[in-house]
Amino acid sequence: MALDPLDRYLDCIAACNACAVACQHCAAACLQEPDVKMMARCIALDMDCAQVCQVSVALMAGGSDFAPDMCRLCAQVCRACGEECARHDMDHCLQCAEACRRCAQACEQMAGAA
Repeated sequence: MALDPLDRYLDCIAACNACAVACQHCAAACLQEPDVKMMARCIALDMDCAQVCQVSVALMAGGSDFAPDMCRLCAQVCRACGEECARHDMDHCLQCAEACRRCAQACEQMAGAA
């Protein structure tokens, strides 16, 4: 029985979905912080990262030839978002930074294997 081509993407899809959720949660929580202006860069990167993760999932799920390129970009955005989130000492930011790190690794592996 041949493997479904989607099988090679499953770990990366899971990491991207988890990262998108963490980023959306982080952005929402940052908007509740007392100094929202200080969190502007974090919120912007959270929103970018969540969107790029969602597009990556869609392309992988569809078996698109562009999935590896999108995942390379996703890894770059995840790294930037994770670095920004790691600068803040709030639980939501630290959890987001970890999700971004895992997603960047999964996307780099997937893009490198393609």
